[in-house]
Amino acid sequence: MLSEFEIIDAIVAGLGDRAAGEWITLGPGDDAAVIAASPGLSQVASIDTLLPDVHFPIAAPAQLIGYRSLMVSFSDLAAMGAIPRYCLVSLSMDKSQAARDSVWVETLAQGMAAAAKELGVYVCGGNLSRGPLNIVVSVHGEIEPGRPLLRSTGRPGQSIYVTGPLGAAAACVRTGQMMPVEPEALTPLQSAYYRPQARFDLSSLLTSAVGGLDISDGLAQDLGHLCRASGCGAALDSAALPVASEAQLHDALFGGDDYELLLVSSTPLEGAYRIGILTSETGLRLDGEPLIEQGFDHFCDGTRTA
Repeated sequence: MLSEFEIIDAIVAGLGDRAAGEWITLGPGDDAAVIAASPGLSQVASIDTLLPDVHFPIAAPAQLIGYRSLMVSFSDLAAMGAIPRYCLVSLSMDKSQAARDSVWVETLAQGMAAAAKELGVYVCGGNLSRGPLNIVVSVHGEIEPGRPLLRSTGRPGQSIYVTGPLGAAAACVRTGQMMPVEPEALTPLQSAYYRPQARFDLSSLLTSAVGGLDISDGLAQDLGHLCRASGCGAALDSAALPVASEAQLHDALFGGDDYELLLVSSTPLEGAYRIGILTSETGLRLDGEPLIEQGFDHFCDGTRTA
């Protein structure tokens, strides 16, 4: 059985050059990491817990689990309009998992490192404990003071946009393509689920938006969150929704796991899809008919992968 410190060594080896660099004054190895903050910028932070057979299949390749865990966690910072900087990862494993050789944990870390390299961030520390398998990712970034995109700043008359096609990850789950899966030969639907992208590439677009969030729990449910926070409703046009290839309208509306951004703006957002408008009448409507705010809920549904 691997010892705690052998597992930590395997994780650090898997992270490679993503364990330290640039603004990381001190990375893994001491009681805490030391970060150099950028003058004049505010700090932005979020945290996600990812559970086996809820947020990822436990039998999936460790590389894909690691990549997905990091990318979906950083998506919350993209939704705020922040600049990503670093993260901390807490990993719990039971005795049977710790009894494996170091390949699984090192490959998990390699998947995280691949996502971190794409995002230009570092995994500068974390925690390891014995228990049921779960992955906790605490993500950190920076933003100009007063510039975060909020859910509460929508107003009636503003247009609603999404930044890309929706429903592919949900279609992957619905059509039973979650497993088996080969990291080097993913189908388009598998790629949407296992290799989502946090949309930090849209910084110029976000400067024109006045509010938003990422679509993790389904368009209808996440739009409902924005509308309640802003005290308004929404009218959507089904013909304008960008439904992903091989997905259905139901996947796009309710499936979740897209990690595209849902934005509202008073001016056109070039390159995004305009799908409707915020209204003074509360509640959601699709083509004039009431739309239920159905989506993922940990305490009502509890699974994304079944």
